[in-house]
Amino acid sequence: MNRVKLLVLGGTQFVGRTLAEEAVSAGWDVTVFNRSGSAPSSGMTALQGDRTHEHGLDALTTGRWDVVVDTWSWAPHAVSSAARVLTDRTDRYVYISSRSVYRDPVPAAATESHGTVDCDPDENTFDDYSRTKAGAEKGVRRVFGDRSLIVRPGLILGPYENIGRLPWWLTTIADGGRTPVPGPESLNLQYIDARDLARWTLSAAERDLSGDYDAVSVSGHATMGTFLAACVRATQSDAELVWLEPSTLESGSVTPWVDFPVWIPPGPDHDMMHGSDVSKSHSAGLVCRPVEETVIDTWEWLRGRGLPAPQRADRRRVGMSRARLDALLDLPTVQ
Repeated sequence: MNRVKLLVLGGTQFVGRTLAEEAVSAGWDVTVFNRSGSAPSSGMTALQGDRTHEHGLDALTTGRWDVVVDTWSWAPHAVSSAARVLTDRTDRYVYISSRSVYRDPVPAAATESHGTVDCDPDENTFDDYSRTKAGAEKGVRRVFGDRSLIVRPGLILGPYENIGRLPWWLTTIADGGRTPVPGPESLNLQYIDARDLARWTLSAAERDLSGDYDAVSVSGHATMGTFLAACVRATQSDAELVWLEPSTLESGSVTPWVDFPVWIPPGPDHDMMHGSDVSKSHSAGLVCRPVEETVIDTWEWLRGRGLPAPQRADRRRVGMSRARLDALLDLPTVQ
């Protein structure tokens, strides 16, 4: 049987790197295309180019691949341009988008049929993550039609994370002692391990799936309680989790999702991020590993590479200082 030939646009950081490595492990013939400065993992062919520059896609004008996976998160023009260059050089174009494309308000149990925000697929500026992801989706569909697969993850965790959410929790809890955490303990979470996202995406592409898929765990696959308990166990910490009232945190100086990564208090924003109906992707074979495995493997990766965790320069740093965190110990706790 011929090896599947995969081109990953990106391929050296977090989701792109995980996808490329999973494909190599599956025996695929993997090529990665990215800007200079980040070397791909072993077993891959490397092509270089900067898609924001004129002639930046020249390295893609020769060669042919069975599947292209694109992880671009900035101006949609770059995705549209890549799709046009590759229209006759691949059978299937997969774009890793985001559930952020959905138009507010997004109710609990929303599906892929919920409307998305509007954006020109040829827009060449980056001013809003949701609009640019939606514009990139349009650019892919315009060129590839039913040869396209749009994958919309929500919260992504796991080894190689360069946003800092799970790494912040792990390093904070590893410090030990009384540690304020946002309640309620039973609050449902919805996320995906980057490795599960990669495996399902590659399988879906190999099976010629097309259309839009929300790729994330079912709501409640973990809770704030099971997530943070896994962090305590993974780090072998003596941390005492002090559960704080969410209403008190909201009325104070704590910003959900940013100061306390992953956490969004009960309400419409939580429904959007942690309450979607993902039966379509799960019926199509998506399987999510236990939260304990994601947490343990991420901690082992962090310890192996040495702290601090990597941080994307274009993303706001998440989490708060230990001094700010300790000041929250005076707030009311969950009864």
